[in-house]
Amino acid sequence: MIIAVDGPAASGKGTIARALARHYGLPHLDTGLLYRAVAANVQRLELDASIEADAIAACDFDDALLEDPILRTDEIGTLASVVSAHPLVRASLLQRQRRFAAQPGGAVLDGRDIGTVIAPDADAKLFIRATPSIRAKRRHAELRANGSTISIDKVLADIRARDLRDSTRSTAPLLPAKDSALLDTSFLSIDASVQRAIAIVEAKVAAKR
Repeated sequence: MIIAVDGPAASGKGTIARALARHYGLPHLDTGLLYRAVAANVQRLELDASIEADAIAACDFDDALLEDPILRTDEIGTLASVVSAHPLVRASLLQRQRRFAAQPGGAVLDGRDIGTVIAPDADAKLFIRATPSIRAKRRHAELRANGSTISIDKVLADIRARDLRDSTRSTAPLLPAKDSALLDTSFLSIDASVQRAIAIVEAKVAAKR
């Protein structure tokens, strides 16, 4: 069983995807980490994230980089949104994601183009969303817990900018697959969001039997 979980930053898609993976005993891939790894490489090599050739030069990285805490920083997240807009970067990482999805037994993948590009034939597709202001509050709390002094206004501005870049890029823009189920987590607890997601997956799988 392949489960595709898409959505914008801080919508709750990662939390829900990890919970689904635990529930169904499936491996999980946060595909956003791949773009964050490219972004971290760009920064390490002192390249320009806005230049496609520079971003491509940073696409060759070891899986061990995916465990580096630096990938979770807001600075790298912003750079990741820039490098992910390059078509050749997305093409470079495409097969890596599809191999993960195609492994025996299935997998859960979360990102921004799983249901539309990476795994268009997924057994269940979810698109997770929440209002920008609520997502900013979530991200701000997470950053403050990690010692950041960034203002919530700056976090909200960054989220709006990333949404615009992700939804208007020419290759694999952020949008729900036509057959995905929408789940708005704005006013749901984590447990309620996860239970709703499990119910959606169960309904999707049952409909295909």
